[in-house]
Amino acid sequence: MTTKKTAASKAPASQPKNKLFVLDTNVLMHDPLSLFRFEEHDIFVPMMTLEELDANKKGMTEVARNTRQASRLLDEIICDYDDNQDIRTGISLAAPSRQLASGRLFLQTEAINNTIPHALPTGKADNQIISVALHLCEKFPGRPVILVSKDINMRIKARALGLAAQDYFNDKVLEDTDLLYTGTRELPADFWDKHGKGLESWKQETHTFYRIKGPLCKDLLINEHVWQESEGNQPLYAWVREADLKTAVLETLVDYTHQKNAVWGITARNREQNFALNLLMNPDIDFVTLLGQAGTGKTLLTLAAGLTQVLDSKRYSEIIMTRVTVPVGEDIGFLPGTEEEKMNPWMGALDDNLDVLNRPPEESASTLTTSSGDWGRAATMDLIRSRIKVKSLNFMRGRTFMSKFLIIDEAQNLTPKQMKTLITRAGPGTKVVCMGNIAQIDTPYLTEGSSGLTYVVDRFKGWPHAGHITLQRGERSRLADHAAEIL
Repeated sequence: MTTKKTAASKAPASQPKNKLFVLDTNVLMHDPLSLFRFEEHDIFVPMMTLEELDANKKGMTEVARNTRQASRLLDEIICDYDDNQDIRTGISLAAPSRQLASGRLFLQTEAINNTIPHALPTGKADNQIISVALHLCEKFPGRPVILVSKDINMRIKARALGLAAQDYFNDKVLEDTDLLYTGTRELPADFWDKHGKGLESWKQETHTFYRIKGPLCKDLLINEHVWQESEGNQPLYAWVREADLKTAVLETLVDYTHQKNAVWGITARNREQNFALNLLMNPDIDFVTLLGQAGTGKTLLTLAAGLTQVLDSKRYSEIIMTRVTVPVGEDIGFLPGTEEEKMNPWMGALDDNLDVLNRPPEESASTLTTSSGDWGRAATMDLIRSRIKVKSLNFMRGRTFMSKFLIIDEAQNLTPKQMKTLITRAGPGTKVVCMGNIAQIDTPYLTEGSSGLTYVVDRFKGWPHAGHITLQRGERSRLADHAAEIL
């Protein structure tokens, strides 16, 4: 006993200063590459985590795919390990991670006695992983041991037992979504005083260009929309076409608030909608992201722009619309019919907006019901629906869309990996539009900071062929706008 005590007392002096992270199963299920996300710190994988991975590897769900990928990564790391070395000393992650991580991977190589209170059932996997973490705290008293889990209740239990526990943060693009790129910037009142020296201006077709120099140029991003409204002066609405540390080129926008520039009979009702239509109608922009709460006009503007460019200008051959099928309430079960028939119940927003777009210009809201049976209107609706295809996300892998107008609705429920799968389907001449509200995420394990929509907004900002707008004001009805504010 004395010898063991002496060894334990000497252990902290030789222990490494980096942290030891104990991984819960749901972390690997959520992000298999989490094995390489802890930089210089070591990670410990309990035996129960491996058991749970084995139990969840079957199926075609995203979780099952991630589970199999995590198991393959662990297998590659262990297979490349030198058999002459002792696995208890840990496996270096430097080579398997291609120098992304410099820590070591430790696997549970011994049976660990239960160290949790008797009130907690030992047969539960979560409690066994907590027990392993508590044992490591006793074994390495001078070293930070932290349990990493996506399970809130597990973290609460761990902290109640005096164990450090935290969420897996590496998948989050931003810690605070208030810092998310909005795509717009209000110019200060003294903008022209500070940036007007050596100003160059020229006209090209119907657009005016300004080349400016000044301190703000280093902060501007390509395709960022800038605006300035002041009393007595004509408002400026433009977007950044070129930008470097010293100069920037601004191009004035098409005014889609005017009836002469109406898109399929729709005009912009506010500044952000005008910015959005400029992105949606520009052939040089291949990727558009629209954020905004319910009623800001995301779907209506996108469909109007799509129909105009498919049926009028023939820029695209057809509209393809898809969305994540995550129910808000209880699932109603399997749906009959073909792929498109199964997707129709999820596409109520499409039908609602098509009713608005197919309403004759002279028709008021009060006469909508009386003229809805008109033959011409019905024929137009059939023509429109023939050029809109509704597809399921489940069958997107391996496809290539040529000259299509691809709309991804409710994109906030996609993971970054799913978003990459969809966007890489785009072939030559295809435009991709992602819409969503990051405040309405229905997918488990996704948050505003880790949503695929947040991910692409942050990654695509500043690319010359992509644009983003956060729509601020609701235009659905006074009831909907008031409900969005107070509820």
